Amino acid sequence: MKDSENIPFFDDLPTEPSEPSGFSFDQMVRCEECLRANPPTRVNCLYCGSALPVTASASSLARPSLRPLEQWEQGFNNILLGRRDDPEPALVAQVASFLRQDTTTIERLMLAKTALPVARAASMEEATLIERKLNELGVETVTVPDHDLHIDSSPPRRLRTLEFREPDRVTTQAGTQEEESIPWAEVSLLIVGRLFVKQVELRERKRRRSENEILESSEFNTDVAVIDIYSESRIGSWRIMANSFDFSCLGESKGLLVGENFPKLIKLIRDRTPEAEFNDSYATLRQSLELVWPSGKRVEAGGLRVRGSKYSTTEIITTSNEPQFTRYSRLCHYLKNRSLVQP
Repeated sequence: MKDSENIPFFDDLPTEPSEPSGFSFDQMVRCEECLRANPPTRVNCLYCGSALPVTASASSLARPSLRPLEQWEQGFNNILLGRRDDPEPALVAQVASFLRQDTTTIERLMLAKTALPVARAASMEEATLIERKLNELGVETVTVPDHDLHIDSSPPRRLRTLEFREPDRVTTQAGTQEEESIPWAEVSLLIVGRLFVKQVELRERKRRRSENEILESSEFNTDVAVIDIYSESRIGSWRIMANSFDFSCLGESKGLLVGENFPKLIKLIRDRTPEAEFNDSYATLRQSLELVWPSGKRVEAGGLRVRGSKYSTTEIITTSNEPQFTRYSRLCHYLKNRSLVQP
């Protein structure tokens, strides 16, 4: 039998398209600012970025865009509050589909049973949509704007030394030699973590028709223990970094190595602040935080070298988790102050 005899007649072919058609004219949502039509799945205008009016039909179809934000942009964080029970596989699949994430990642977040960011939106309208949709699925979240974390307005104040002048007070001293005395009783929260910095320097030879040739590369890594100290009278925090702190406050118990002095300092602070909450969970949650708050990356040009007719450039790539740790630290303080953390 010839192959041509197996070709179906046109009457036997499917009449409906295999892919869904576009939205009808009635389903489109008109932007009130630029008057252009937008798909009902959008929260903000595709053309001017303004918030779109919420209609009954668009409300059920809307989905967040969840575009990656630039470092300078102020976002809105959807924080998944800790669950007491393990999530059902069907629920994990629904949340993952809505947020366009894989089920393994979402399951890890929900099994952590602690407050973690599940999404970061560019607008309050988009964050509100995420909160509403997840609430309909039975997943409790809260929206926390970057502005409320005070990361830029009140950055961590790095301490160089502590001095115990009175039994119930401690004097802090930053790099500017400015002193501030506070009662131990005002210390409300201690967040412990580690800061990792990886710096890679590449020297490349530029080529016109092929990929650049790497002539030389070097890598430098640092790992520093850190603690953030929060007081009831301050918005921001004090930060002690083990590699730039004078441990003279330890007195006779001060050792020769930073690795043995830092645990002693933490114990000393905890002994004097028994009512303060102590949180050392960052190390176990760091991987989960990468989904929404990835480690910061900065690329810098290191200069141009010319040898005869050939030239090469140097590029320095720095990766640091300090912005991530700061966000997590401020989130813990934010949730504690609003009693949003489950006991």
